[in-house]
Amino acid sequence: MTAVPPPPAPAERLRPARLRAGDVVRVGAVGLRARRARVVLSSLGVAIGIATLVAVVGLSTSSRADLMARLDRLGTNLLTAEAGKDGLGHEVRFPRNTVAMVERLAPVRHATATADVDARIRRSDVVPEERTAGVTAQAVRTDLLRALNARVGEGRWFDAASERLPVTVLGALAAERLGITAPGAKIMMNDRYVVVIGILAPIELAPNLDRVALVGFPAAERYFGADGRPTTVFERSTDASVEEVRAVLARTVNPGNEGTVKVSRPSDALAAKAATDKGLTTLMLGLGAIALLVGGVGIANTMVVSVLERRQEIGLRRAIGATRNAVRLQFLTESLLLSALGGVAGAVLGALATHAFAAVQGWTAVVPVRSLAGGLAATLVIGMAAGLYPAQRAARLPPTVALQSP
Repeated sequence: MTAVPPPPAPAERLRPARLRAGDVVRVGAVGLRARRARVVLSSLGVAIGIATLVAVVGLSTSSRADLMARLDRLGTNLLTAEAGKDGLGHEVRFPRNTVAMVERLAPVRHATATADVDARIRRSDVVPEERTAGVTAQAVRTDLLRALNARVGEGRWFDAASERLPVTVLGALAAERLGITAPGAKIMMNDRYVVVIGILAPIELAPNLDRVALVGFPAAERYFGADGRPTTVFERSTDASVEEVRAVLARTVNPGNEGTVKVSRPSDALAAKAATDKGLTTLMLGLGAIALLVGGVGIANTMVVSVLERRQEIGLRRAIGATRNAVRLQFLTESLLLSALGGVAGAVLGALATHAFAAVQGWTAVVPVRSLAGGLAATLVIGMAAGLYPAQRAARLPPTVALQSP
């Protein structure tokens, strides 16, 4: 008998080869290397958007950090009580012992006062009386600088002797308006020459004092007819009791007529500035998001054109065994790389812009890590969204049609 040969083994099923992650990146980068000028122009929109987002967040954070440092340095426990007008329109003045009454409040650590002085300020007697250069006069106590955390820029401050003499300390803006650059000069207050013994540095918590010529309370009474009654009181209390003191300060400084007293917290103005900066930051972030969207549209357009130009390449890859998923992954990777290139460049530009501007402003540059991470994540989302349609279109091209394309 003739032996029957065994049946042939079933043909092994062919399985398409799969690209490793490194191969996918290399294949996706082929199109970028071949069209470098187009890559730069396409990623520019994303770079601008990311740079805007990072710079805006960085500058806003740096500004707020500087503002918080200033608030910590100046303190948020300062309250100001200013005299207004009564029902007849007359200017109100506080009692002479106002400071002593305020200091009796248990949480109050320190109190001082100033008073408006009716005096015309001129550079010299040859200047007409009506030309006061916008400088007014106020009487002050010797402890004013301590209460306001202020300092003298040039010269010296009042002491127990000089507060009784016809001398003055000018605010920073007042000195500028009068053309005074150094102590020792003389100015006119009404018809009397007074000697400038000091010029203050700008006072952040009381900017109205920057345009004032200051004299001591005893000198104001002796030489300029002041009555010694304050018109503004400054007090500092413990941080925990600021609101409690604020509630009773008006009736303490002017008992029985507290309705004419305006109590404010100077640090609130700085906090309001931070809130305003936050609103502006939101607006700028919106503009950055629009730039990022435009960049994504540019990448999508570039990828669509790339698919049209590379039909023969797609057809050849399909003809030698590349699957639709492999082609789809190639173009999706190319889009992600293009977007990531713009994102990294934008993050670097935004960080550099933040450091440069902060250095000019004298701030400590702060670039939040979350803004960098968020920017890079946004680029990946943009790249994925922009490359999805072109990748699908490339994957659906039949090999025969693609190879026949010119």
